Amino acid sequence: MSDVLAGVDPRELSVPALVWAADEAVRRGARLRLVVAVPPVHDRLGYDARAHQRSLRIRGESALAHAQDLVRGLHEGLWTVTELVDGAPATVLRERTRGTALAVVGSRRLGRAAEVLSEGSVAVPLAARADCAVVVVREPEHTAVRPPLIVVGVDGSRDCRAAVAFAAAEASLREARLMAIWVWPRPLLPHGDETEGLADRRRLLAEAVAGCAERHPDLHVEQQVMRGHPVDELTRASREALAVVVGRRGRGGYSGMRLGSTVHGLLHHAACPVITVPLPDAAGADDTSAGADRTRPRTDRPAPTG
Repeated sequence: MSDVLAGVDPRELSVPALVWAADEAVRRGARLRLVVAVPPVHDRLGYDARAHQRSLRIRGESALAHAQDLVRGLHEGLWTVTELVDGAPATVLRERTRGTALAVVGSRRLGRAAEVLSEGSVAVPLAARADCAVVVVREPEHTAVRPPLIVVGVDGSRDCRAAVAFAAAEASLREARLMAIWVWPRPLLPHGDETEGLADRRRLLAEAVAGCAERHPDLHVEQQVMRGHPVDELTRASREALAVVVGRRGRGGYSGMRLGSTVHGLLHHAACPVITVPLPDAAGADDTSAGADRTRPRTDRPAPTG
């Protein structure tokens, strides 16, 4: 059984992220793993550092208890396990994504500089390095739209094929329709036959979603090719969606970047949860994170064996 992993921030409990994670665990019949990471203390010495560390652990224990009470209040009988772990939050959560169904975190709405420089940054580093799909809940999902909608961004890359497969499975699980969107950026200078280019992209989009109907016969798939900026158009589509699903890198950004520019933009602007999906063979490819000291999980049910 694959867990749904939820990162709990003791400084500011993200209720929308916990609700999303609990609902998803119930839909999947999975265990919900709630994790608080206690970061190392660097700016204090001796007794002050030890006292501050104890204070952080007490706050973490309290946050875990509140989070567990919240999700159990939503779903009676939900199988949960909690962990309080010493280590940098992004590293601790990253280590627990191997073999996990998906990871869910809230967004602290950090600026781009803080995403890179802040030790407390979690959403971007986790989305960039996790071995599973990562859900960043910056805004709640839109449940009033009927029938419900999952949006997936398509650009013809290897990453987008994994995103389409995940989005189709998620839409089927939620009995939602799937809208696959290919955003074709406008060139600085007009060139080529735009009609022919549009036809090519419609063909490529159709090829990208071709297997969805066979794998999910109940799924209704819509396809759109539009002109514009990918972040702008996917953000517009997100205003009516349960989630926007994208590949981790796609064709955006520069060589060596772990996240594409479209993902970065959506994490700042999307009006619903954003799900980033790694390539299926990404597990272990970037396993450079340092180990964290772990406490023994506390659970109200025995862990499955075998």
